[in-house]
Amino acid sequence: MFSKILIANRGEIACRIVKTARRMGIATVAVHSEADAGALHVRMADEAVAIGPAAAAESYLVIDKIVAASRATGAEAVHPGYGFLSERAAFAEALAAAGIAFIGPNPHAIAAMGDKIQSKLAAKAAGVSTVPGHIGVIESADEAERIADEIGYPVMIKASAGGGGKGMRIAHSRSEVREGFERARSEAASSFGDDRVFVEKFITDPRHIEIQVLGDKHGHVIHLGERECSVQRRNQKVLEEAPSPLLDPETRERMGRQAVALAQAVGYDSAGTVEFVAGQDKSFYFLEMNTRLQVEHPVTELVTGIDLVEQMIRVAAGERLTLRQEDVRLDGWAVESRVYAEDPSRGFVPSTGRLVTYRPPEEGTTEGVTVRIDTGVEEGGEISVHYDPMIAKLVTHAPSRAEAVRAQAQALDGFALRGIRHNIPFLSALMANERWRSGRLSTALIAEAYPEGFAEAVPYGEALAPFLAVAAAIDGQLQRRAHGLSGQLRPRAIDDARQEKVVFVGLDPHPVGVVWRDDGEGSECEVITDGAASMRLRSTWRPGEPVWRGTIDGEEVAMQVRPILNGVALSHGGFSAELRMLTPRHAELAALMPVKLAPDLSKHLLCPMPGLVRSIFVTQGQAVRNGDALAVVEAMKMENLLRAERDGVVAKVHVREGDVLAVDEAILDFA
Repeated sequence: MFSKILIANRGEIACRIVKTARRMGIATVAVHSEADAGALHVRMADEAVAIGPAAAAESYLVIDKIVAASRATGAEAVHPGYGFLSERAAFAEALAAAGIAFIGPNPHAIAAMGDKIQSKLAAKAAGVSTVPGHIGVIESADEAERIADEIGYPVMIKASAGGGGKGMRIAHSRSEVREGFERARSEAASSFGDDRVFVEKFITDPRHIEIQVLGDKHGHVIHLGERECSVQRRNQKVLEEAPSPLLDPETRERMGRQAVALAQAVGYDSAGTVEFVAGQDKSFYFLEMNTRLQVEHPVTELVTGIDLVEQMIRVAAGERLTLRQEDVRLDGWAVESRVYAEDPSRGFVPSTGRLVTYRPPEEGTTEGVTVRIDTGVEEGGEISVHYDPMIAKLVTHAPSRAEAVRAQAQALDGFALRGIRHNIPFLSALMANERWRSGRLSTALIAEAYPEGFAEAVPYGEALAPFLAVAAAIDGQLQRRAHGLSGQLRPRAIDDARQEKVVFVGLDPHPVGVVWRDDGEGSECEVITDGAASMRLRSTWRPGEPVWRGTIDGEEVAMQVRPILNGVALSHGGFSAELRMLTPRHAELAALMPVKLAPDLSKHLLCPMPGLVRSIFVTQGQAVRNGDALAVVEAMKMENLLRAERDGVVAKVHVREGDVLAVDEAILDFA
């Protein structure tokens, strides 16, 4: 077994690998760019080596720097994590030439499977069912249009070296092929240094199901069941689970058998994933193979009890697999949410800045339910524009799918983040989505559930009552605390018998009454909202805490709390609202105040995220129509095409190609 390994990655996956290595008694070496000098993974590792500037192309993607760091620290092996160099055969070969083990598959398997074009040829030869398409490199947009016409629409234009949703575009008509080809090729070049793309048939209403395989260097290959990753946005996974609610034991066995056959055909000798696109009728076709650890590997670990990072390390050290296929058992259900620094209300544009508050739910197992957090950040850390905006992976495991989903929803409600925009409200809303809860999934679920984009919903009807109750309880507790301060010139006694307030949700008033009953363990109160039946609340919440945790009529509830003028902003269950508390008399006076209207921004194109201006397609005085392309802004290695939302004339262009813009910075004005 190795005594020291180097981790050629950053963020949550680097921290994840450190944890397993530490448990195995293996020393770790972190590498870092200038931007990551103070990152969590650097401090967690036993040693750290600086490898260059913030740009990944000058640091994490430079093979020579990783090899040099390994030699300098005496690392016997390198774990690549996912992304960056994890699927580069040249990296594995360079390490081998330096006498350093690669904790991943052999270079031949990487070359055969890591390249999507070659992997499809290998899959076909191994008898694996494949998606109809043109298996070959496409040289021009004209050729892409011709091939797409032959295959039939819709088609998927995909980077051969791609992954993580980058370098992928769906074209539903000939007019979309050329633009999709250019964007896919450009993204592939900037993200992977390889601009080759191919075209295949896009399966309508598909599901994305993948099989985890594990092989050793002695010819043994097994699979560890499946993960379903159908809930995606722009081809990027959002929610994952294991097992899949679609598969039955027979389909699982057939998919697993094909995945193992493919892995054996290329001599696969590490952890890897064979991805399939599946129809609602349980038909399935080979999509690609990822020759690395997947982002979503924790759900497999929780249902199988197998540490995949440990298995990769042991296999790389030459050990035989001690597991046989018949030893693999799927126990319970696991669900994973990817928590990202992005703004769901603005088309999920990346958000950067400092994590002023980072308070994840508590990890551990209680009454058969496990909560796990994989992260590479901490409170006070910075989300950089240079890398993927993932903050954490929140994983829950329980005996059944319904229980795992319920636990995930509760954990999301208790996950407090401030300082940047994030997608927790969106994830919470998905937990309440009926299609998700019932397991009726497809890769189009998000697009169909939110055809106009996602906007945080204000609670209404039965969903509003707990918001009113918690807001009133928080206000009452703050008032009681204020009245208890010593040295006041005019101390006033507070009537615990009943506090009357009016809670405003927007402009809508809701009268509430609160009666307090204290005990030694926390605060208990009874809240009557809108004259309806009362609710009994109990909580140990204290002013300043970002999450209110307690019970409402005996049911556990968590709400994210942010103080605002005269009230609080609360988020829970996919709903979010600002609630302001006034006395009845103040409420009468507030009703007389004028309403401030938001400014009209329809005559400006604003940058939706911090990013780099890649292209400007219009000039001053040019007439544009609704839907015309205006500019491309790159953020987090993804190219975002900005279009006109109405007909008009460009009055002024404020930026040039190559400019770096802040969020909401003006790109151009309309007349």
